[in-house]
Amino acid sequence: MEENKKAIIVGAGLVGSLWAVYLSKAGYKVTIYERRSDIRKAEISAGKSINLSLSNRGWKALDAVGVGDEVREIAIPMYGRMMHDVNGKLTYQPYGKEDEAIYSVSRGGVNAKMMDIAEEHGGATIHYNMECIAADTAKGEVTFRNAENGEVKTVQADVVFAADGAFSSIRYTAFQKLDRFNFSQRFIEDGYREILLPAAENGEYQIDKNALHIWPRGRFMLIALANEDGSFTCTLFMPHEGNENAFDKLNSKEKVDAFFKTTFPDFYDMMPNIADAWEDHPLSSLGIMRSYPWHHGKTALIGDSAHATVPFYGQGMNGGFEDCTVLANLMEKHDGDWDKIFPEYSRTRKPDGDALQDLSLDNYYVMRDYVADPRFLLQKKIEAKFSSLYPEKWMPLYSMVTFSDIRYSDAYNNGKRQDKIMKDVMASTKNIEENWDSDEVMAKILEKI
Repeated sequence: MEENKKAIIVGAGLVGSLWAVYLSKAGYKVTIYERRSDIRKAEISAGKSINLSLSNRGWKALDAVGVGDEVREIAIPMYGRMMHDVNGKLTYQPYGKEDEAIYSVSRGGVNAKMMDIAEEHGGATIHYNMECIAADTAKGEVTFRNAENGEVKTVQADVVFAADGAFSSIRYTAFQKLDRFNFSQRFIEDGYREILLPAAENGEYQIDKNALHIWPRGRFMLIALANEDGSFTCTLFMPHEGNENAFDKLNSKEKVDAFFKTTFPDFYDMMPNIADAWEDHPLSSLGIMRSYPWHHGKTALIGDSAHATVPFYGQGMNGGFEDCTVLANLMEKHDGDWDKIFPEYSRTRKPDGDALQDLSLDNYYVMRDYVADPRFLLQKKIEAKFSSLYPEKWMPLYSMVTFSDIRYSDAYNNGKRQDKIMKDVMASTKNIEENWDSDEVMAKILEKI
């Protein structure tokens, strides 16, 4: 590949920062334009945004360019889900095999780290306060307005990547004006609000830091992920309105206090001042953005700009990082010929973007409705037992998505097939609660594969 080719990345978020390293290693001079100011110069709140979980796909992308260990320094392993019922009873469900974990990272912390990595490992120059106001995708031109002085300038490169998130300016100003570009957005009826559970007075964690904590309550739920400083970023997911338990009902300190005291009593005991902290973070919406194709001319969408999803499988960041892996493999396959790389990227990656979104929505219902259901937990126990006996024949869906690099679309389809098998076996087995680990049950599953 020719040296000193130029690449522009719009967005200095997680995916844009990592992709800068890949491009640099391929011989490109990388310039990143970011709409925000430099977040590293501001105080980063651990609870500023939903904590992220790093798993196999993300680590694979980071390790491939030698930056995984830097991120591991700020990551906390979570080996399973810890469910809290209304009486404070705890039920633990491991995520995978022994020592398999997903890793909690604060969005602000990991974003700052990735920007450091983009500069240090990618040699990228990052320009801040640069709002994209127009783009010519065919020419590889992007026009920015400087938010500080109002100056407008147009820059051009051999290749341009829109890594500017779910509400991508490049997608909005350029792609959505193209003939035969498909775009849709869907907001789910639920929103989220964050709560920062502080460390105990001695600086220790108030609950187990190595688990993802869930308070499932049917139509709504609270989750908690650990931060490095002993705190937890907690997130309440529930309907905006139209439900007995909805955000619009929590419109006074008294109602917030009563809701948490009644619904999440063990959490309330740790944070009796919840009503005072309620307004610290805004109520936010949750949506899915679908688009196709993901490229035009010299420009491509990557990460959330192509396939923004809801956060319930913890795969938004991992999927975006995997975009980098896919693109890097295609660069090698086609010797840097973007006229070949981009069409194959769009065509082959789109089904996985859609599947990731479907998996994320499905897992919301699992986390919200089923993780406290004894029947669901029994099914997972049976699956784990069968998988340990026949690992070459069965991998649980969660493991396919989280602990492998099986394509999202293949994992989704395999998961549907396996779920049907499990439901058939459980429905046709007498006293399944007592006989769940019997040879009979294992043989039935084997028969149906």
